[in-house]
Amino acid sequence: MKLFVLGATGRTGHQFVDQAIEHGHHVTAFVREQKKLIRTPQLEIIEGDVTDSTALTDALAGHDAVISCLGTDLSDSDFLARVTDALVPALKANAINRVVYLASAGIDKEIPGIAGTVVTFMLRKPLRDHRAAVDLWRNSSFDYTIVRPMQLTDGPRTSVYRTSVDSIPDNGKQISRADVAQFMLNAVEDQLFIRQSVGLAY
Repeated sequence: MKLFVLGATGRTGHQFVDQAIEHGHHVTAFVREQKKLIRTPQLEIIEGDVTDSTALTDALAGHDAVISCLGTDLSDSDFLARVTDALVPALKANAINRVVYLASAGIDKEIPGIAGTVVTFMLRKPLRDHRAAVDLWRNSSFDYTIVRPMQLTDGPRTSVYRTSVDSIPDNGKQISRADVAQFMLNAVEDQLFIRQSVGLAY
């Protein structure tokens, strides 16, 4: 497959790129700065503005799916929503229908108890931006998968984790970025969790 990755220089995005290449896929990383990645025969790097729909339309030609590992921007409260607004017409122009979007547990106020209330309050600004972007996907016709991990760690890839559609795994607390990347890659490869929102944790 030919996969188009946003947020490839982030910690989860980097994991996704490495694992996708391990699986023999061609990856295009659309990034602000090329210097953060090393070009290889399986990795194409395109510098550009992720909120520029024209640039995205040109770069997306020939791809099979888009994977967004972008994080929020504390200086831009609607960054992810603006990216999604730019991405939707670019996808349509290239007849690309598959999207896997990395969000965060808490966007739907689905974390129970006092801990959930505290986390939702502390992260209210980034969660609000993620939620705005997710709402755009949910109201679209795309084959999206929304990925909602609990607290991310830099632990190893274990390949052993739990999923929960529209909620979070019971008593789930954490999951490594490597395992989140694996879940996202599996979802793309095997067409899993189409038009669903999935919580992830150990």
